[in-house]
Amino acid sequence: MNGAQFVTEQRLAYPIDEVFSFFADAENLETLTPPWLRLRITSPTPIVMAVGTRIDYRLRMRGLPMSWRSEITAWEPSVRFVDEQLKGPYRRWVHTHTFTPVDGGTRVEDHVDYAVPGGRLVDRLFVRRELEKIFSYRRNALREIFP
Repeated sequence: MNGAQFVTEQRLAYPIDEVFSFFADAENLETLTPPWLRLRITSPTPIVMAVGTRIDYRLRMRGLPMSWRSEITAWEPSVRFVDEQLKGPYRRWVHTHTFTPVDGGTRVEDHVDYAVPGGRLVDRLFVRRELEKIFSYRRNALREIFP
């Protein structure tokens, strides 16, 4: 299946355990998601993160309401975790979050393998730009949370 990749990284001047703990709380996803997406977790909380955990959301993409379900397919505390879309707007969405200790803090890397209906043209015209805006918002939010 043809698709694309999106990769971004950020260094935070905090210990890896503290940074990972923040990401391990699924409810913090709402904090890291731009308000224009109106993301709301609809799964009962608190959510215990582990391999096999499924999380349901409601959000708006380009003003259209939709449901999204993801499953945690890898869970290695303080190292990485992977969430994969089971239901949602993408043909494929596999998001790997990696945490690496570095001098003075933690490197957080997001690696997304994804495919969209309409293929590369739709990605280039619409989706890629939207992902860049979403992850830019996320970087700024993390800078505020971990100054």
